[in-house]
Amino acid sequence: MWDFDIGRSVSIMMRTWPFIVFRMIVYFGITLAYIVATGTGASVGYGVGHISTDPDGPMSFALWGGVVGFGVVSIAVYWIREYILYVVKAGHIAVMVHLIDGRDVPDGQNQIAYARKVVTERFAEANILFVVDQLVKGAIRAITGLLGGIAAFLPIPGLSGLVSFINTVIRLSLTYVDEIILGYNIRINSSSPFETARQGVVLYAQNGKTMVKNAVWLAVIMWGVSFVIFLLMLAPAGAILFIMPGQLAGWAFVLAIVFAWAFKAAFIEPFAIACLMQVYFKTIAGQVPDPAWDIRLAEASSKFRELKDKALASFGGSRWGTAGATR
Repeated sequence: MWDFDIGRSVSIMMRTWPFIVFRMIVYFGITLAYIVATGTGASVGYGVGHISTDPDGPMSFALWGGVVGFGVVSIAVYWIREYILYVVKAGHIAVMVHLIDGRDVPDGQNQIAYARKVVTERFAEANILFVVDQLVKGAIRAITGLLGGIAAFLPIPGLSGLVSFINTVIRLSLTYVDEIILGYNIRINSSSPFETARQGVVLYAQNGKTMVKNAVWLAVIMWGVSFVIFLLMLAPAGAILFIMPGQLAGWAFVLAIVFAWAFKAAFIEPFAIACLMQVYFKTIAGQVPDPAWDIRLAEASSKFRELKDKALASFGGSRWGTAGATR
């Protein structure tokens, strides 16, 4: 059915508890910011609305005030995404990679400092990691099409809607591939992140059917858990909105989604990454990137071509590098 060990992934989660706590602080802090900003915006809007002669003015202004508050925090989260990737996600992945390989890592708060040192050695600046991450995400979008998609296996008239849905599920299941490639980058101690990312993407593509199968199974598990969390979060979200002015019941649905997102980012994401890295590292063992897949990806994806160009530039444009060997 699937090739990852759920028990081992849970064990890795437990051993990286400092990062789980760190993620909770960051993501639930963002959730709190959403709540405060939305509530403040709604309160201000409700107060301003009383100046209006429109009898529905308070409610209308409160609604728009909540929208503005929610939007301000969303913009702030967008701008700090590089920091979250560099410090929170990359650091946690570095520790998980070492645990998967059986290496010892510090316990307690020293684990976070240790992980930051590992990430800094691989990526001197946050923007380099961010660029690599974005290029990998862009390149991965081409993999589903290159694997032929489900349509290639179901050439039956009238199934186009089902085929489209299944291919959408496959695309959504590729969410964490960039984190897996980051783990590969850290694992082989690469000094050329762009070249190693290129290798990692090619290795993923040439083992695409195995990886996608496991990613789909994991996505189904995660969606089920996330939906249950969303239902559970409706109660606290509704309780928070009960103290807000006006009848803003619709915001309970929005805040429940934000609560569920925070829980997913703090707990479910690292579990999924640990599962998929197990599969990836085991599957690519002893392999080298297939030049045929390299060519197919370059033909299909402008982001992969850009990744190759940056990899070549990191070697001064004089040769095509091989940053590290596949383990």
